[in-house]
Amino acid sequence: MTSFTSVTLEVPDPTAANAFYDALGLGPYVNVRASDAPADGFRGFALSLVASQPGDVDALVGAALDAGATTLKPAAKGFWGYGGVVRAPDGTICKIATSNKKDTRPAGRHVDQVALLLGVADVKASRRFYADRGLAVAKSFGGRYVEFDTPASAVTLALYPRRALAKDTGVSQEGTGSHRIVIGGDAGPFTDPDGFVWEAASA
Repeated sequence: MTSFTSVTLEVPDPTAANAFYDALGLGPYVNVRASDAPADGFRGFALSLVASQPGDVDALVGAALDAGATTLKPAAKGFWGYGGVVRAPDGTICKIATSNKKDTRPAGRHVDQVALLLGVADVKASRRFYADRGLAVAKSFGGRYVEFDTPASAVTLALYPRRALAKDTGVSQEGTGSHRIVIGGDAGPFTDPDGFVWEAASA
């Protein structure tokens, strides 16, 4: 089975980006490296941070804003739970949410799970593409959502329709240029149908 092992964000200022992601508790989940590749508009992906309770969501959103993020969607209650969306200073979109609607302990900046959500033109076609390269599917809901089995990574890998992901995160789906993200795995190097670049996992 192919392993998905790492997420590397390409940023203009790695020192500043590292400081931001450390403040958000994402240091163990993402790597950064310098890049000035042109990118405009929606870059086609988001990081999803799952927390245990609303107080943790508020703490994480507050930490992100204090570290220089901007609000795309203020944290609010929804039928699915509680959450909000911010944009990091380097442009990466971070969705912070919980399925719980009440706090059961003192709030803190606790991240329970991180997922990399790739916005793709055709979820079923992208699922086949990745399955052909050895990634095992853990969950699938037709053309709406696919989650892969990624035991070698602290980050979950999932596919969303690009339009739906843009709407969910509060941005327009239009975007051009580099995704400014590189995915590491033992099936790389390759580029998927939506232009997401994979590289060979580091030894």
